Amino acid sequence: MFKHCALRRDEQGGLAYLHCYTITLKLSLTREPLSMTEQDLLAQPPADYMNETQQGFFRELLLTQRDELQARIAAEFLVLREQETNSDPADVGSAEEQRQWQLRLLEREKKLLDKIDDALELLARGEYGWCRETGDPIGLKRLLLRPTATLSIEAKEREELRERHKRAI
Repeated sequence: MFKHCALRRDEQGGLAYLHCYTITLKLSLTREPLSMTEQDLLAQPPADYMNETQQGFFRELLLTQRDELQARIAAEFLVLREQETNSDPADVGSAEEQRQWQLRLLEREKKLLDKIDDALELLARGEYGWCRETGDPIGLKRLLLRPTATLSIEAKEREELRERHKRAI
């Protein structure tokens, strides 16, 4: 359920009032709760890293995040489509600013959706959880915090140092 509010003016452009409505999206999420808890996952021995059970845990986690993200994107698109045009220049300016903010948010969410899809593809190929730079394990704690991670903490730090160095030049 998403709540959206907008400032509206009457036909003469005088009286302003706040128009709020709620968008309810029905999701067909038939996913079972995760078969394993985070504590169960972290309690497994290091030798079991990215075994079938752990892969299943992250698959379900990623699919759940993907479904939730798709619902948010659909709701935002619905809000964008239903926005009314205003005759008052001040209202037009603030509505356009809000629209630009919503479009930036949608762009970020679309990028995250692409990362989730990439992570699901890595899972399907059996490459999920391994650093793309070094081939070392990324680590369960890091993957729980950022399930779309493709680099270990050390490799990510090196990448950020290289980026800072390039910007300094």
